[in-house]
Amino acid sequence: MRKLKIILEMIKFEHTIFALPFAFLGAILGSVLVTGSWPAAADWLWITLAMVGARSAAMSLNRVIDAKIDKDNPRTANRAIPAGLLSVSETLAFIAVSFFVLIFSAFQLNMLAVYLLPLAVFFLVFYSYTKRFTWFCHVFLGITIGLAPLGGWVAAAGTLSWEAFVLFAAVALWTAGFDVIYATQDAEYDKNVKLHSIPSHFGIPRALTFARGFHMVSFAAMVTLVLITPLSWIFLAGTLIVGAIMVYEHSLVSPNDLSRVNVAFFTMNGIISLVMLSFTIGDLLLIS
Repeated sequence: MRKLKIILEMIKFEHTIFALPFAFLGAILGSVLVTGSWPAAADWLWITLAMVGARSAAMSLNRVIDAKIDKDNPRTANRAIPAGLLSVSETLAFIAVSFFVLIFSAFQLNMLAVYLLPLAVFFLVFYSYTKRFTWFCHVFLGITIGLAPLGGWVAAAGTLSWEAFVLFAAVALWTAGFDVIYATQDAEYDKNVKLHSIPSHFGIPRALTFARGFHMVSFAAMVTLVLITPLSWIFLAGTLIVGAIMVYEHSLVSPNDLSRVNVAFFTMNGIISLVMLSFTIGDLLLIS
């Protein structure tokens, strides 16, 4: 139990709140729009377990893959693996269990979820390597997190439509934007050791401009959902609140002051995902 607690702390298990609400959002929206009904109780269970398994596996893999990098970076040297609190073999065992939970859950949902599983697993593994060869790594992380609402949609609706991909784009670019902000902390280190990121490649001022651009397009995609689905003013109101939160998030950081990056990254983005889920539920309750 002590080791499990260390693992959960290492992968910031509580930050599952970033992606899980969007998986639920995708499930609810897809189910109501495609089938005319809300997801079944069993769907909620298996979507939750699939998301927990996917994120746990991805974050643990990231810590294993980046163990040497984390050890050499003063900001991350106290993480569990470089600090000697966990062995790689212990972490790999946890990863195996997490992938089993993901795969088993997919088989409880529908065959489309099973068929798309290899694509999801690929991105869960691949994104951790991307900063070794491209500053586009933030978008690869965005794609990985964006699979959460796409997966929820497939799980509950058993099909995909282009509205699902608009939701996917909104979440993917939202994620890419806040990951760029988070990466500003390591801009100098990444540049020195030849790791790739937008902050290390373009500098912090231009990186924050990239982040704003990602978030503007993400916001536009959320507004587009109102135009192409039966979602109404309630969802739009939630989207406007999210837009205001994004503006506030960017006001917390500047090229000369990165002291509040963690507030911008963790607190604001957790609020955004919960706001979007809450307003979507409220809107769809009105529709149904």
